[in-house]
Formats: sequence, C-alpha cells, structure tokens
Amino acid sequence: MRLLIISFLLTISLSLVAKDSPKYPVSSIPQKMKDGMYAVVREDFYRFEIVSINRSRQKVHKVITILNENGKRFATEAVFYDKLEKVVSVSGIAYDANGEVIKKLKNNEIFDRSAYDANSLYTDNRYKFMDLEQATYPYTVEFEYETETKYLYAIPTFRLYYDDEVSIEKETYEVEYPIVLKPRYKLNSIEEPRKERLGDNEKLVWSFTNIIPEKFEKYTSHNLIPHVMLAPTIFEYEGYRGSMASWKDYGLWQMQLNNGRDIVDAATLEKIKQLTQNLKSTEEKAKAVYEYVQSRTRYVNISLGIGGLQPFPADVVDKNGYGDCKALSNYTVALLKSIGIKGYFTTIQAGANEPEMILDFPSHQGNHVVVSVPNGRDTLWLECTSQTNPFGYSGTFTGNRYALMITEEGGKIVRTPKLKPEQNTQYQKAEVVLEKSGNAKAKVSTAYSGIQYEIGDLDARINSSFDEQKKWLQENLNIPSFELGTFSMINKKGKVPSAIVNVDLTLNRYASVSGKRIFITPNLMNRNTYIPPKLETRKNPVVFKNSYVDIDTIVYSIPEEIYPEFVPQPVKFSSRYGEYEANFKFDQGKLIYTRKLKMIPGEHPPAAYSELVDFYKNINKADNTKLVFLSKT
Repeated sequence: MRLLIISFLLTISLSLVAKDSPKYPVSSIPQKMKDGMYAVVREDFYRFEIVSINRSRQKVHKVITILNENGKRFATEAVFYDKLEKVVSVSGIAYDANGEVIKKLKNNEIFDRSAYDANSLYTDNRYKFMDLEQATYPYTVEFEYETETKYLYAIPTFRLYYDDEVSIEKETYEVEYPIVLKPRYKLNSIEEPRKERLGDNEKLVWSFTNIIPEKFEKYTSHNLIPHVMLAPTIFEYEGYRGSMASWKDYGLWQMQLNNGRDIVDAATLEKIKQLTQNLKSTEEKAKAVYEYVQSRTRYVNISLGIGGLQPFPADVVDKNGYGDCKALSNYTVALLKSIGIKGYFTTIQAGANEPEMILDFPSHQGNHVVVSVPNGRDTLWLECTSQTNPFGYSGTFTGNRYALMITEEGGKIVRTPKLKPEQNTQYQKAEVVLEKSGNAKAKVSTAYSGIQYEIGDLDARINSSFDEQKKWLQENLNIPSFELGTFSMINKKGKVPSAIVNVDLTLNRYASVSGKRIFITPNLMNRNTYIPPKLETRKNPVVFKNSYVDIDTIVYSIPEEIYPEFVPQPVKFSSRYGEYEANFKFDQGKLIYTRKLKMIPGEHPPAAYSELVDFYKNINKADNTKLVFLSKT
C-alpha cells in the first residue's frame, strides 16, 4: 500500500513538473540575438514532401519571440487552402516571457475566412486565421500546421532571413521526394544541402543556427538575398501533365491550358472586322482592338482551382464583360487572331519592385499575364487589365524585364521595353509674382512623361473626378504652404504617355522677410530632400534604377523697390549616377532660375556607394540655395 501511495505521488509530481515546465523562456535567448532586434525566431521548421506527380504535403512549425511592438505582425498566422489544398491540422499557443502558457487557441478561436476581396469574383480561396497578439512584451507565439495538396506545381522558395531586425536561433527547410520525381534547386549565397536516402525516397535538408541577419543595403538586387529556389521537373495540375525541364517545355504546358479557349461569338468578330477594315498597319489595328477591349471589359480576380493558371474561355469574357489578367489577355489574343494578327499570351513578374526573372531556372516565376504582338523589328505590349492604360505602354508595372511568351513551339524568353532617361521627363515652367510682403502668386505648368506619368498614381488620378485630382495636387505639390486655385489636367496617351498639369497657386509667406532683407529659395517645388544613409562599408553592388530627366524654368517677377543683394553662381556637377546644372539670372526686374537633373541607371561596385551619397548631398545643397533681396525703402 505504501509503495502504491509513493508511486501515485511520484506520478502526480512528475505530471505537475511536465505541465508547469516552461517552454521558450526569453531569458534563454543569448543577448547578442536580442540586441537591435524586434523579434527572435526560436525555431522555424518547414517540410515539403512530394508524394506523387500530383500530390504533395507541407508541414510548418514556427516559434517566434516578439520583443516589442515592431514585431507584432508575427503574432498572427494565416493558413490558406482551397478545393485542391486541405488543412490537415492547425494550432496556436502563446507563452509569456517566462515560457508559461498564457493562451492556447481553441477550435472556435481559429477563424475560417474567405480570401475574397473587392476585385475577386470567382475564388474558392479560404484561410484559417490565428491571432495570438498580447498586450505585454516580450512574449512568444508557436504555430503549427499541416496541409495536403492534390497537385504538384510549385515548391516554395526558401529565404534565409525574415527581416534585418529578426534574428534566428534555429531554422530548418526540408524537401522529401521519390527519387523518380527529384526536384531541381538553385542556390543563391547558401551552401549545398545535406542529402539523406530514405529507401525509394531522398531528402534535402538545409539547417541554420544562430543567424544574426545582415542589415539590408539600399540599392541592392533582391536576387542577392540568400535564398534557395526549387521546382519540380515533371508535374501535374488537375490532369494537365507537364515539364519544367526547359522554358520551351513549360510554355508547351501553358499552351495545353489555353488550347480551345479562343472561340468568340460571330457577332463580336464582325464588329472587330468592321472596326479595323479601314486601318492599314498592324499597330493601328492592334490599338483599335485594345481600346475595344478596354471599353467593353473590366478586371476581376479569378482563382478557382486551375482557374488560377488557366484562362476563362474567350466567349465567357465576351458575354460577361469581365475577367482576370489571363482571361482578358486570352480574349485580346482571340480578337487579334480574327483579323489576322498574331498576339501571344505572355507571363511576366509584374510590379515596380519585383525581383528579376531567373533565366537559368525554368519554373513558375510569373504573377501576371500581358499580350505581346510582334510588329516587324518591334513588339507591341498590351496591358489588358486596365481600362485607362495607354496603348503600348508598359511603365513601371511590366516594363524593362524578362517575360515568357507562350507560343505553339513552347515558351520563349522575351524582354519588355526600357525607357531612356530622356523619355521619363518632368518639364516644369512657372511664373511667380513676388510681393514685397513675402507673399506670391504662381502659375505652374508641368508636363510628366514616361514613368514620371505615374508619379503618385497620376496616371490613374488623371482619369478620375475633380475631387480626386484636387487631392492629388494637394498630396504631390512639393511646396510647404499653398492655396490651390484653378487647375486642369490633360492626358496625352501613347507608348510614351504624358500628362500636363496646370495650376494657379497663392503662396502666403513664400519669402522670409527680415528687416530690409527678403529671402527666397528659387527652386519653387522640385527640391530634393532625400539623402541615402551613409555606410562605413558596403558589401553589395549598387543597383541604381532611377532613370529620368527633370527640367525646371521658374521666372520671378520682382517688385521695383527690391533688388538682389547677390545672385548665386551657376552650379554644375556630375557623377556616374547623373548630372546636375542650375543657373540664376537677374534681368530687368525678373529672376530666371533654371535647373536640369538627369538620373542615369546602372550597376556599380560597392565602393561607388559613397559617390551616390555625395551626389545626393550636392543636389540637396544646390536645390536649397537661397537668394537675398534688399528693399530700397
């Protein structure tokens, strides 16, 4: 009996110890892993398993200590799924600074939500949402989940760093697969994985411990950040089997998805024929078709099953008047085909700051579709999701990058147009009447072209309401204080579009008055305030993408009773990053200020970064040059 009691008490004692034993106490994190960080990844485990040519599994276990408010985004987790991907299990636990459990999510606290948004029409995307945010820092969150997919198409890219202020104690990335379905991988600043043989399977393992991230350097290529790209060689998605052994093969698979989806109602084809019958060139006809599509359709998101990869049939778009980038591009290709013009469905990585396509690693790298139309030595590029985009203009969204043209012979790598600095211009002319009191009135006319047509979303606002245009002016006129008078915006569409903005302004206290002296900064509204952060040493090449020319001419009418105490000397300097010139001239009661800034894109060695900092400093100094007037009375 005594032994039974002792055994019982020992069992209770052990269970209490196990129950109360803290996990992930913050005190166990080395101080160097916390210094300057807002979160510490205690453990990050990701496992991707290729089960068969059309099935895969994913397992995730992540534990993150959140040190302060800047890291609170890590307190939530969303697990996405759809009809082809199911969530097998999901859980979330929060711990206090001592590692004691303070919250364990119940099933009814894990919210199931639709991934629908305002632009989505057909989508079966949903997600399980977990929220473990706490009011007191630091605390630790632990998320664990498993999913299964009924296809094999893409393998998530592994990126070593979370952020340059998030350290990592332990990180593991595993990929297991049957040897006959061995995936490909491409390393970038990461060592080869450990390989393990598991019968007929094989496993790749990347493991890392005690990682203190390097500070991200501005003007660095995204492709230089340590990562591993992975992709299957052969795969299957909803019955469509394909290969990513080459871009040609991958394009042939996409062509499978598109085949037979170019049928359009005869009445619509007759309209297109009538619309283009008197036009002579390919460009004229393509423009007419493009503008017809713009006037008849609108963009909606479609991500229903394979609909995330396969376009809706052209006749569905024709009937309903809407579609996503795939559907609208496919519809445009079908209409062009009906009048004997060959257009191509072309996948591309769209976005102003997206990484460049990796050409030596065939895989799913696009997030958007456009239409390319060969036209002699030129190619016309059609962005089919916008109702207002100028014909043939790619801009910052899809311009100057590689893309994959889908042809009957397979995928072909092509490149979208790059605009020269001289095509991305801002010409500003202003007449300013200065009063002795320091107040002024100004008439300003600014012409924006090329990528400068997109400043502050001007390309969208120029087609919007009076109030939206007024809001744009209030947000983008770079003057400390002004009253907005009459204004107008003129849209000039083209392959290099432009917008002309005319505005009348009242500038109260534009000049500073001190006794008999009146101080002004002649650069009215195009002053540079940005200077890149100074670095003691730099590791990565400088990737400078700025490519534009600004030309300003400001004419000040000066009251007769005041005159310049001195007129600044001309300023002129240049570097590998650009050229700057400013001139000041006073003649017959008028001060004429001219300025030209040309930014030149390019990639330069790390040592050239200090030259970039100096270049911006010099621009800043020159732009803020002051001129002093004296009053005769």
